[in-house]
Amino acid sequence: MSGISKNAAVALAATASLALLATACTGQSGATASDDPNAKTTITFWHGWSAPGEVKAIQANVDQFEKEHPNITVKVVGNINDDKLNQALRAGGSKGPDVVSSFTTSNIGKFCSSGAFADLKPFIEKSKLDLDKIIPKPMLDYTQFEGTRCALPLLGDAYGLYYNKDAYRKAGIEAPPKTWSQFAEVAKKLTKSKGDSYSQLGFMPNYHGYETVVDHYMSQWDHAYFDADGKSNIAKDPAFAEMFTYQKKLVDSLGGFEKLERYRNTFGDEWGAKHPFQTGQVAMQLDGEWRLGMAKAAGTDFEIGTAPMPVADDEVDEYGKGFLSGTIIGIAPQSDKQNAAWELVKYLTTDTEAVVSFANAIHNVPSTFAALKSPDLKVDEGFQTFLDIAQNKHSNTPPASVNGSTYQTTLQDFGYQYESGKVTDLQKGLEKTAQQIDTDIAQAK
Repeated sequence: MSGISKNAAVALAATASLALLATACTGQSGATASDDPNAKTTITFWHGWSAPGEVKAIQANVDQFEKEHPNITVKVVGNINDDKLNQALRAGGSKGPDVVSSFTTSNIGKFCSSGAFADLKPFIEKSKLDLDKIIPKPMLDYTQFEGTRCALPLLGDAYGLYYNKDAYRKAGIEAPPKTWSQFAEVAKKLTKSKGDSYSQLGFMPNYHGYETVVDHYMSQWDHAYFDADGKSNIAKDPAFAEMFTYQKKLVDSLGGFEKLERYRNTFGDEWGAKHPFQTGQVAMQLDGEWRLGMAKAAGTDFEIGTAPMPVADDEVDEYGKGFLSGTIIGIAPQSDKQNAAWELVKYLTTDTEAVVSFANAIHNVPSTFAALKSPDLKVDEGFQTFLDIAQNKHSNTPPASVNGSTYQTTLQDFGYQYESGKVTDLQKGLEKTAQQIDTDIAQAK
């Protein structure tokens, strides 16, 4: 499950570590890779999965690759986070990886611009791959930066709405809301106060809530983080003020920031059986496709519904879209076995059987059109919602930046200040935040 890496603090730490890579990575490019991919060789593949089922699933794909490429042996090393990866790429040498992967899509700008991952264009051209026909556009977008493609997607995550069907029936709600104004009404109907707390909360809107972060909210508005000159657009694009205003009103209507925060502090771990949606503490949840399997494994005793998240009231024609992210995979620039490494990358990301089997095993969204439509894909009830979101042309992910996720973290920090009432002038706050984002990006170049 690639969901474990979506914590903003992890992303920020990875960004800081990546800053050291700016001039550290040198090596062959695909245009000059000279190793014979048909020669007998051993390559090393580093990935971040650590749960037994996930490790078993990726190893099964590697085993199949070795059967189809008997001259290439793959040494697999799991549980590698971005910090470990960056240290190895800086150090170089024969003990480093040849194929590299990361859960942190927001760092693609740094991976590509610093040379941390090798440029894949020469390999793609040699293999005559038409990626536009193979991979959905949002996934292609988050694996390249300013024209440099240094990664490909290896499964994806699509975010949507989970709702408690039993709670809906008791409240007389017939269908999930399609617009944000409808959502506010439904969330209020589902909320039951109990003293200074709740017996049931319709939805946890606070930015510290599980997955209710700024960029996930923003995916449901038409928006542009940056203007044509690459400057922060958050104070000029009205979508941002609309989102912050809406979220703050939702917080206030459901009991206020302090009451919600006290309730949030009673929640169990996001990745454990006591997740608040699974226990019935909240009736609706913004989450990724993996939650379906986790809720069932936890023995949740109510019927679960899934739907896309609502959209802005004047954008109802785009209902069905959502936030996308996923695992990215590439080639280490210092590897002297890049042609062999490419064979593994190509297999894991474009072979339909490989993508489908991996998606089935770890309950993630396939990252190719063929795998998304494959009859071999196991589609449990509720999972189709996320397959549809992944293929929706309006689905999106934040644009890459040269300093990774720093601009998202800066905007998220502003969100904490605004929702709690520490900042009251929204426009002035957005202008100040935009200036900080521009300063940070300028310093990173």
